[in-house]
Amino acid sequence: MQAAGKLMKVFLTRRIPPEGMKILSAAGVCEVSLWDSDEPVPREELLKGVQGAHGLLCLLSDKIDAEVLDAAGPNLKVISTLSVGFDHMALGEIKKRGIRVGYTPDVLTDATAELTVALLLATARRLPEGVEEVKNGGWSSWKPLWLCGYGLSGSTVGVIGLGRIGMAIAQRLKPFGVKKLLYSGRTAKAHAAEVNGEFVPLDTLVSESDFIVVSCSLTPETQGLCDKAFFSKMKKTAVFVNSSRGAVVNQEDLYEALTTGQIAAAGLDVTTPEPLPTNHPLLTLKNCVVLPHIGSATYSTRGIMAALSARNLLGGLQGTDMPSELNF
Repeated sequence: MQAAGKLMKVFLTRRIPPEGMKILSAAGVCEVSLWDSDEPVPREELLKGVQGAHGLLCLLSDKIDAEVLDAAGPNLKVISTLSVGFDHMALGEIKKRGIRVGYTPDVLTDATAELTVALLLATARRLPEGVEEVKNGGWSSWKPLWLCGYGLSGSTVGVIGLGRIGMAIAQRLKPFGVKKLLYSGRTAKAHAAEVNGEFVPLDTLVSESDFIVVSCSLTPETQGLCDKAFFSKMKKTAVFVNSSRGAVVNQEDLYEALTTGQIAAAGLDVTTPEPLPTNHPLLTLKNCVVLPHIGSATYSTRGIMAALSARNLLGGLQGTDMPSELNF
């Protein structure tokens, strides 16, 4: 343990919601320095800020690799990320140094599932196009096939990755009258029975689904999973939605699938890179809805995430239990 009166140094890579800051101040065990901005910390400031730190609180936009760990030095005992994803951290390097990692699963599940359903509906029923037509004078009289899209009732939905978030999406889609729910992943899940989920090979899911929702984590196996071969197996009337990580999708192949009529539409809450450049070809398409990675963006969820990441940080600093420790 630290000598009495000696505060441990922690570095925060960004301003975080006040719920988290309050917990860190009230604990009285750490001296907080932070990159006091809503914008990401520049790399050189990150390397400077972590020097001598006992704890680091980071975001998914911060690349935590060997260089950062070396800059921090031997004091570093905990990294707490304000995210459920951890593909931005070099876990091998972190493990080698015996550093504990905290993350924020579960608390953002509902918000992310809600947003994914909203994105699916907005894409399938062409909401952004509709809003645009009202504003630009494209709305004349009622027309039988104008702005027609695809409905969930009687459809087959495929969920790639029926984890916490995938399951929450499935539970929300079922009441829309979905006829069949397919899922694929590494293993069949016992909890799939709650939504009558049917475990199928990926190829089956891709070729039979009217809606495909990607909610797997980014791993070497899922990197670039949704590529030309994947899209070519989809129905021409199918809608593709990704709220997991941008790198699961090959965006050039998606663009081609959307422009050649290979698939009907796509909704993305995640891209590569983030932010997506404003001149990116996907942004020229009416049948592609892109959101700025706002899956967990409700006031309450972000507050709870901040509080959890602060408690994880404190647990790691004090050598006690972390409410949400990543076992790797």
